[in-house]
Amino acid sequence: MANISLRGLEAGALADLKARAEAQGASVNSIVLSLIDQGLGRTKAKAVRRRHDDLDALAGSWRKAEAAEFERATAPFAKIDPLLWK
Repeated sequence: MANISLRGLEAGALADLKARAEAQGASVNSIVLSLIDQGLGRTKAKAVRRRHDDLDALAGSWRKAEAAEFERATAPFAKIDPLLWK
């Protein structure tokens, strides 16, 4: 395999490469090779997994009747049995 030197890389681009490598648990070299392959159309870009802090976008929304039914069904979970906490 050949080695190349890359000149003229901006500091911001290098920082982005390093951040991506760290996030993926990979080396900067492997990230660069992957980006080259993607840019040349040799491989497809992998889907980016997005981190969610809540389920709003995944769960959708409920109608009022559905929400009321859920509240009724889960109401017993709000009751505390004092005997269990002695």
